[in-house]
Amino acid sequence: MDRIKNCEEKFAELFGAKPTTNEGNDPEFMRILQRFIFGEVCYVGSLSNRMRELITITVLTVNQTLPQLKSHTMACLHIGISPVEIREAIYQCAPFIGFPKTLNAITVIDEVFTASGISLPLENNEKVNEENRYEKGLEIQSPIYGTEIAEKYSWLPGDFAQAVPKFLTEFCFSDFFTRGGLDEKTRELLSVVIFACIGGAETQVVSHVKGALKVGNTKEEIVCALVHAMPYMGIPRLFNALNCSKELLS
Repeated sequence: MDRIKNCEEKFAELFGAKPTTNEGNDPEFMRILQRFIFGEVCYVGSLSNRMRELITITVLTVNQTLPQLKSHTMACLHIGISPVEIREAIYQCAPFIGFPKTLNAITVIDEVFTASGISLPLENNEKVNEENRYEKGLEIQSPIYGTEIAEKYSWLPGDFAQAVPKFLTEFCFSDFFTRGGLDEKTRELLSVVIFACIGGAETQVVSHVKGALKVGNTKEEIVCALVHAMPYMGIPRLFNALNCSKELLS
């Protein structure tokens, strides 16, 4: 593998530019970074540039590494990923990392969209209303994950025994997973990456690896997604995700 040649080719594909040679204050570090990510990691596994960049902006959102999110949002546009796909990948992080961090990421992508001449707001992708939120969420949740969450948290006091499972169904699966712009297979693969990146969410990693397999992702694609996320989230989080889901992916 010629890392330098690969890096130059991938950098041109994604950014329409050349990688660092001796520019900037820390050229040595940038050469290590770029040759590893764009010269090695991007060439291992089956995922397309499109899927890899959606994974990258998802991890950068979870980590709140916003300067890099700006650069990779521009890369997404450069390789033909639509603004709607970018938005949906970011929106989907909200149930898992919270609204404030997601809003930070939305601010960044909106700045890139505006600078690129893309009119805002983007097209409406809502698919549910106040009357059918629960039913539509359950239509997605139940076939993939069942309804055991309601039983698992039946011990909660008072209204919380019903409210907490209902929040999961309506907020996560209805408000976000029903939206247009990304298919179910992509959403589930990005969910695996989100939980791996968060750290300490191995229970959810296992659950969503099962979900990702059910909706058509292959074992190789899931491993590839986790490995691609590794330079942005770190090796320990990769190993934790692989270790907890070994039985499902081996």
